[in-house]
Amino acid sequence: MTSDAGALLGACHFPPAGTAVDLAVSGGPDSVGLLLLGVDAGLAVTVHHVDHHLRETSGLDAGFVEALGAQFGVDVVVHDVRVAPGANLEARARAQRRAVLPPGAMTGHTMDDLAETVLLNLLRGAGVDGLSPMVNDPTKPLRDVRRRDLHAMVADRGITARYDETNDSPAFWRNRVRHELLPLAGAIAERDVVPIIARQAELVYDERHWLDELAHDERGLDEVDCRELRDWPRARLRRWLRARLRDAEDHPPSAAEVERAIRVVVGDAAAAELAGGRRLSRHHQFLRLG
Repeated sequence: MTSDAGALLGACHFPPAGTAVDLAVSGGPDSVGLLLLGVDAGLAVTVHHVDHHLRETSGLDAGFVEALGAQFGVDVVVHDVRVAPGANLEARARAQRRAVLPPGAMTGHTMDDLAETVLLNLLRGAGVDGLSPMVNDPTKPLRDVRRRDLHAMVADRGITARYDETNDSPAFWRNRVRHELLPLAGAIAERDVVPIIARQAELVYDERHWLDELAHDERGLDEVDCRELRDWPRARLRRWLRARLRDAEDHPPSAAEVERAIRVVVGDAAAAELAGGRRLSRHHQFLRLG
């Protein structure tokens, strides 16, 4: 374990010194570490804090982040959002957060977060895209930094970061993966599995982009005869449909939606319902999206 900022900076993927960047800082040790390393890297930092008002102490988090900004001479923007209680709270809060943060805002996700996300996506049935998250992502500059090292650096600077008690709740899958699944995997393997999972994500990322090159075809859904599509290797067809069926907000279709679309292509179904009220059908051997 290291808390040396120089060593940690060497593992970061920051742009050149002087670059203007937006940093998402919750007040927790990961995002505080992101702020410290961003300042050390000589970046022109603007901090963004999102207050979801989900905890009674959230106002204290905002005040803490504003004080940090004053300490390091950086601007702080606080975004107030309201997330109604109910199902999928974590996902809805994440969506609200993304909606108010500037495009390209950097987050404090570490290699440990990458490994957790790979396992979460695996449990949810993700394909190769879900098994290679954060790799080469400019908004995740700490993806090669270990969480324990980042926390040690923050503590060595004499900063007591805020603590979100929901990080201990077993109600959230990520917490169970972090506190139960990863330690169990490490005990079985008798080694630290986080770097192994991160390396696998990098390999899958390379394979995924090779698949994208193989599947590349500029023609639209209504320009390729389904009889031609049926002769394509299934992996190529799946990648091509995934690219063509992205929604208005550029979100890719789920694996289940792609499989339903394939059934339309091969003639096992006349139409398929997609997210956003869309419907994929086949007319005279060509696909239509309505």
